[in-house]
Amino acid sequence: MVLQILLGTPTWVWALLALLVWLGLVQSRARSVPLHRVIVLPLAMTGISIYGTYSTIQAVPLCGVLWLGAAVATAAWFASSDLPPDVHFDATQRRFQVPGSWEPMALMMAIFGTRYAVAVTLALHPQWTREVAVTAIVASIYGALSGVFVGRMLRMLRATREAPTPTPAASSVGWG
Repeated sequence: MVLQILLGTPTWVWALLALLVWLGLVQSRARSVPLHRVIVLPLAMTGISIYGTYSTIQAVPLCGVLWLGAAVATAAWFASSDLPPDVHFDATQRRFQVPGSWEPMALMMAIFGTRYAVAVTLALHPQWTREVAVTAIVASIYGALSGVFVGRMLRMLRATREAPTPTPAASSVGWG
C-alpha cells in the first residue's frame, strides 16, 4: 500500500520536495542574506500552509479561526525572543549575516510532511474532511508551523530597527 501511495504521488510533489530540500541545505550553511529574502521564504511557506488548509479540508469558519490563532500565537512567541548572538544585520548593506541552521529545513519538512500526510489520509478517508476534530487538528498544525516562520521573520525585521544607522563617511577634503 505504501508503494502504491508513493507511485501515485504526482511528479510535481517530488519536485517541490526537492526544491524544499535544496532551500533547507542552503540555509544549513553560514551566509549573507539580503533583507528581502528574509521575507520571501516565510511568506511562501505561509501561502503553502494556507493552501494546504483550504484545499484539503472543508473551509469552515473554525478552520480559519484555528489556523489564525495558532499562527498568531507561535509568531508572537518566536518574534518576542532575541536573535541568536551570531546573527548580525549590516544596516549599510541591508543584509543579515546568519550562521547555518537546520531549523528552516526541519520546518519546511514539517509543513511538507504534514501536507503530504493529510493529502494521503484524506484520499483514503474523504469523509474526514467533514470531521470537526480532523479539520481542527490540521488547521492548528498548519497555523502553528506558519507562525514559526513568520515569528522568525518578524524577529529579524525587528533587528533592522534596532541596528545602528550608518553614519555618512567623513569627507577627506579639507576645507580651509
